[in-house]
Amino acid sequence: MSKDKAGRREFIQNATLGAAAIVGGTQVSNEETLHAHPHEHQVVPDDIALRVRALESVLVDKQMIVPADLDEVVDAYENRIGPRNGAQVVARAWTDPEYKTRLLEDGAAAIAELGFAGAQGEHMVVIENTPDVHNFVVCTLCSCYPWPTLGLPPVWYKSSAYRSRAVIEPRAVLSEFGTELNDEVEVRVWDSTAETRYLILPERPAGTENMTEEELAAIVTRDSMIGVTKISAP
Repeated sequence: MSKDKAGRREFIQNATLGAAAIVGGTQVSNEETLHAHPHEHQVVPDDIALRVRALESVLVDKQMIVPADLDEVVDAYENRIGPRNGAQVVARAWTDPEYKTRLLEDGAAAIAELGFAGAQGEHMVVIENTPDVHNFVVCTLCSCYPWPTLGLPPVWYKSSAYRSRAVIEPRAVLSEFGTELNDEVEVRVWDSTAETRYLILPERPAGTENMTEEELAAIVTRDSMIGVTKISAP
């Protein structure tokens, strides 16, 4: 299955699960739908997967959705709109020491100052990468992810391989993303849960001292805010 089709089906799947909750007589919030029983949604039952495929086929046949358009929406939230929010948070922290202090003390409140809040982002903890300590994020039991700041989680973040290996062999995982660390650098892995989601504040690259906040935001990547990569000066 292609990445685009997988993303599209997950997008429809989430809508299906939400609709099922309403039809069943109980209307719940996104947070409750996803985490009423922490992490039980990590394995999608076969019947739900089949329903998602059937729903997609029906919607396409009735010309209610265009697959390419839905793929564009998924791609936008996964790679452009969502991560750009987080990039603005990082750039502000790099250029405003007082904001950075607030961000590290109360991530959710500081992020909300920039207008980024909502389901999957109520309880945010921001962890700073430094020359001595490199942090990155995983959700070992599921795929908990800060949607308001990073958009939709990438496919690899939800994979069982990443979720298990990030804890067992973190340096090897980082190396596969092109992040090579000296032996003296400590590596810390943060496990997201239904209650708490993490955002990594990457190291500001050397040579960016004269860049504006907007220019800095443009070089911040989604993967650097998960912590699996570093940022290089343009």
